[in-house]
Amino acid sequence: MDTHSTTAIQMKRLSNLYPQITSMDNLQEADRKAQKGKHNTHGVKLHMRNQESNLLVLQDLLQSKKYNTSTYDIFTIHEPKERIVYRLPYFPDRITHHAIMNVLERIFVSAFTADTYSCIKKRGIHKLLTKLKADLKDTEGTTYCLKFDIKKFYPSIDHEVLKALIRRKIKDQDLLWLLDEIIDSAPGLPIGNYLSQYLANFYLSYFDHWIKEEKRVKYYYRYADDIVILGIDKPTLHNLLKDIKQYLAGLKLEVKENHQVFPVADRGIDYVGYVFRHSHIGIRKSIKKAFARKLARNPQHASTPSYLGWLGHCNAKHLTKKLLPHVQL
Repeated sequence: MDTHSTTAIQMKRLSNLYPQITSMDNLQEADRKAQKGKHNTHGVKLHMRNQESNLLVLQDLLQSKKYNTSTYDIFTIHEPKERIVYRLPYFPDRITHHAIMNVLERIFVSAFTADTYSCIKKRGIHKLLTKLKADLKDTEGTTYCLKFDIKKFYPSIDHEVLKALIRRKIKDQDLLWLLDEIIDSAPGLPIGNYLSQYLANFYLSYFDHWIKEEKRVKYYYRYADDIVILGIDKPTLHNLLKDIKQYLAGLKLEVKENHQVFPVADRGIDYVGYVFRHSHIGIRKSIKKAFARKLARNPQHASTPSYLGWLGHCNAKHLTKKLLPHVQL
């Protein structure tokens, strides 16, 4: 791991967190949160037959440090792209992850820069869109774009590096034991775990601070491992990319080969479902085509409100009227 990253975030190491996680009040709150939108699933129904006794068992497993991550159900999804997904039982694992995040979420979020957007409350795609749209008003300062993502990000996260980063922030040995147990339960970070999205963001948090505070990059945006950096000229961005590759190598990560440096005015920035230009924002062509196909099959398609939400955040009045002439704009 690149040691110069240690100066990026000045953090007080935290202790006495584990009793907060294992308290019955917290476990009950975690159970309530974990059930949101999932009341009819088999795992939740099974848990609710013995809810009170299950939570007592879980508390004992955590307090006695006998908790072990259950066996994963592993399957592949193909949309929007092919990914291996790991799924854990509702009890005890999903409740445990929520119990951890009830306490650690604010701690993780406090470590993130304002330029990190994915899987953070009130900092999703539309927050990023608003910020990038405002920054593009500085036409000269955003003449060129460096766009890249990280090769097999979640599967490539190194357990020992992640544990070392966590130990810069947390010194509670009982909590470190639990986090280590969960981290070591699968290769990399398993897509599908509630905890994984926060650990993945935290894995790059020192990198974010290095970009902003040591490299002094003004226009920087990270959505998970999809990164956009804007600047005045190509040579500066190419040199920055070399430094980025070196830094990420210290985290055992690689920049994907399809990285690009290009003039924003020539093609726009295809990012988080939109195409950003200095003058306007459009919708990504693949999203537009998918919506049109669904409408052709069924004008009352259930996903229509979702697509309209996407269109409402960009310059798409003409497109919306063409696809849905009955919609009042």
